[in-house]
Amino acid sequence: MHITMENLVASALLEDVGHEDITTNSVVGADLRCRARLFAKQEGVLSGMLPFKTAFEVMRAELGDWSSLEDGASFGKGGLVASFTGKTRAVLTAERTAMNFVQHLSGVATLTRRFADALQGLDCRVCGTRKTTPMLRQLEKSAIVHGGGATHRHTLFDGVLIKENHVMAAGGIGEAVRRARHHAHHLMRVEVEVRDLDELEQALASEADVIMLDNMDNELMAEAVRRARGRRVILEASGNASLDRVRGMAETGVQFVSVGALTHSAPSVDLTLLIENS
Repeated sequence: MHITMENLVASALLEDVGHEDITTNSVVGADLRCRARLFAKQEGVLSGMLPFKTAFEVMRAELGDWSSLEDGASFGKGGLVASFTGKTRAVLTAERTAMNFVQHLSGVATLTRRFADALQGLDCRVCGTRKTTPMLRQLEKSAIVHGGGATHRHTLFDGVLIKENHVMAAGGIGEAVRRARHHAHHLMRVEVEVRDLDELEQALASEADVIMLDNMDNELMAEAVRRARGRRVILEASGNASLDRVRGMAETGVQFVSVGALTHSAPSVDLTLLIENS
């Protein structure tokens, strides 16, 4: 299943515009063109310029003189993020949809950067999860990368992650890993979630490639790292990974900390689009 950027943005515009932008069509002359400038009202990290620009293109704004920061760039309060010219009606009609994309995605990138900065100097990376907004997953995953985070599996078909309900259905960690390894091809890693040291030992015995330490305190995670030392296994911490706690989690020796909040709880960045007649 795949949806193009144009189709995604067009669907978002249809939700907002319907058959007509009554306000703009009533107030703004059809032949007017404008210069639009996107400013930051706070500091942050940029993401989402492609859907932002696409919204105006779908509305046939006839864009010109386009200039913008690149995704992943940092900006300060009051900074100019983008500038362009276009047909005024189209720019005003597409404005909110375009802003919704870039503000939300920049929020994801900005929060990710804060987590990544908290791990400076440690051999550990923050990564996202599949707790994403429906239809926006690829954009949100890209925003995590723009913010300095790592990617996790994108979809159910590009990686094996055995969680507690899978273990229950399969009859145990060892059996679940055995079945997954039999089904997966030789290039695909198998990850299994564990909740305590007993389950960790089962996962190590099953020779899982990656073990997720779920909702463990730091002392328990440190012991899990000690027991896994010398094994060819990657350890990932997950659960309650706040900004206050994430560095302590990483200092236990895990290689990754997955944070669902990067996508499901990131506050939008405050941006504003201002126009003048051209």
